[in-house]
Amino acid sequence: MNLGFFTMPIHPPSRSLTETLKEDRELVLLAEELGFVEGFIGEHITDGAENITSPLIFIAWLLRETSRIKLGTGTVNLPIHHPAVVAAEVAMVDHMAEGRFLFGISPGGLLSDAEAMGVIDNDRTAMFLEAINHVLAIWAGEPPYNLEGNFWSISTERSMIPELAQGTIAKPYQRPHPPIVVTAVAPFSKGVTAAAERGWDPISANFLQPQWVKTHWPNYAEGCTAGGRPADPANWRIAKSVFVADDAATAERYATDPQGPYHFYYHSLFTKLLRAGRANLFKTDRHMPDDALNLETIVDQLVIRGTVDQVVDQILAFRETVGDFGTLLYAGHDWTDKDLARRSMVLMAEEVMPRVNAAIGG
Repeated sequence: MNLGFFTMPIHPPSRSLTETLKEDRELVLLAEELGFVEGFIGEHITDGAENITSPLIFIAWLLRETSRIKLGTGTVNLPIHHPAVVAAEVAMVDHMAEGRFLFGISPGGLLSDAEAMGVIDNDRTAMFLEAINHVLAIWAGEPPYNLEGNFWSISTERSMIPELAQGTIAKPYQRPHPPIVVTAVAPFSKGVTAAAERGWDPISANFLQPQWVKTHWPNYAEGCTAGGRPADPANWRIAKSVFVADDAATAERYATDPQGPYHFYYHSLFTKLLRAGRANLFKTDRHMPDDALNLETIVDQLVIRGTVDQVVDQILAFRETVGDFGTLLYAGHDWTDKDLARRSMVLMAEEVMPRVNAAIGG
């Protein structure tokens, strides 16, 4: 099992953006130092807590300070971007990364982003599909493109100067394109099946109950079969909130403190998803009413925490529930206590994962 990270991120809005960006940068550099194989960075335009507005800019900031870790968008929320801009900017970052880039895509889940960009009442799933089809057509094709769609039409025919390459959008460094990954947040997600059929791979969200994470694998396998490729657990990524400490009392206190980073993280997500009518993600019984949910239980169920031995046991138990998968994505949280947050990542990389892999024969 490989170790990566996924950070949205979510910081208290009272914190300085300058400081939280520095903290998120430090997380990536520490992950590189510790041998994390990859990391994904979120995108939110209109959120003071989830405050990285462009994962592409953030990744570009870090490429020259890293050399091994692959960095990915988690995700580019396609309905709020013009596909030609996405194609051009992703191709540029892929060249800057010389292949250390993963292209995470989604329809986007933040309603205020959709409202700000004037698409809140649109069929954003249809926009997502049209956008990625345009992006892939640009990369596979040649100018002037002449792509027609319901939401965007793209051509450079009237303004092309072929001998100067005016009217041309760059192709990526990786051919035919960077690996494409999609986030999976719904139980029994049919999007996972459709993505797998197209050769894309899933990231199962860390705020989904394990029993619903488990439902992603059969759908992924179904899509792989339809797409004519083997369903390999190595291609399945699962994000989890994890906190490791040198003693159990510290781990329990920091992970469950109502004033702590994990509680704030799930308070933020729960509030947003509840208002969006998507609180079912947190339920262990799909028929339970929304008002039966409470934040303390959600944190208790979804945050793996403890000493090295305890966390190893919990990860192995989680794997027993959901099945085999290839990469555990350590979820990024605010560094309310910087020393504890850094120590958790060190213990995770240097002690937890070697023991997990020894136990599963990896």
